[in-house]
Amino acid sequence: MIKISLVKTIEQLKQIEALAEIIWREHYTPIIGIEQVDYMLEKFQSVETMQSQIDEGYSYYLVHKNNTPVGYFSIQKRDDAMFLSKLYVLKFNRGQGIGKASMDYITQQAKATACSKITLTVNRNNENTINAYGALGFENVGELVADIGNGFVMDDYLLEKQI
Repeated sequence: MIKISLVKTIEQLKQIEALAEIIWREHYTPIIGIEQVDYMLEKFQSVETMQSQIDEGYSYYLVHKNNTPVGYFSIQKRDDAMFLSKLYVLKFNRGQGIGKASMDYITQQAKATACSKITLTVNRNNENTINAYGALGFENVGELVADIGNGFVMDDYLLEKQI
């Protein structure tokens, strides 16, 4: 059984930080390299950063399967769009409907807050993820290159889905 719960405690943020450590090292090291993974984990996936984002209007959610945390996501309403900042699932648990259940939940949240679309960014070399979002109805609407400091850039596509 898949359960999605709004993150409200530091303990839950610590669970997300631990999930990020596993997921990012496994998934992103071949795409962006270990140095950038280390940097991005510290800069974007730490308890402190997530707490700051919550203070800025982001919502974080833990995803459980059979009462075990297997993933997480973060969203923020931006004008008429729901921005999907993060959606990550442990490798062992991919292909089990967790991403789809998360997207269904995100779509419900978007509709409940009068959003007409969901937007997200994805690394242009993350082909499996790009294909997964395409299967869910997302379209590539642009490219973004953002300097994130320390000599690193995020080289992404902007994806969008009308709801």
